[in-house]
Amino acid sequence: MKPLKRPARRAILVVHVSASAGWLGLSLGLLGLSVAAVTSGSPAVAEASYRSMAVFANWLMIPVALLTLGSGLLLSLGTPWGLARYRWVWTKFWLTLITTALTAFSLRPGVNAAAKEAAAGIPVTDPSGLLAAPIVSLSAYLLMTAISVLKPWGMTRRGRRLRVSASSGKALDERSLRPTA
Repeated sequence: MKPLKRPARRAILVVHVSASAGWLGLSLGLLGLSVAAVTSGSPAVAEASYRSMAVFANWLMIPVALLTLGSGLLLSLGTPWGLARYRWVWTKFWLTLITTALTAFSLRPGVNAAAKEAAAGIPVTDPSGLLAAPIVSLSAYLLMTAISVLKPWGMTRRGRRLRVSASSGKALDERSLRPTA
């Protein structure tokens, strides 16, 4: 991919940081709602909390997660950071991919089942799972935020190899940093 021009890079960076902060906030909101549902002792509060969680999970979490993943990919592929050149970028990519999948295939079904049970007047069978999911996701997002700020761990093996070949004086294709001949 061609390197992004400065205005495009900045715009995508704003989208990425905003979507990531939104994802973090949604997880914090889910945690607050699940704590209210579990600790209230009121079936009406539990039902309202689970229904609100379903709105977050069904309408907001997946689009925000995909926006975070997509903008992060664009930034990594269109900037010198690269996707697999630095361990911190590679780690964030995999954590984002895993948390997106867990949101889609674990959190959403669990929240929807709890909302249906609460609406039918049935006590939710496993409220601890709905409490644990936001805690785990919130922890993952805070870790990814720290990694973004601190940029630990240095380059990957591939990143070191690309840097050596770039500084060796061979002709390079400027888009991919691979020797051209």
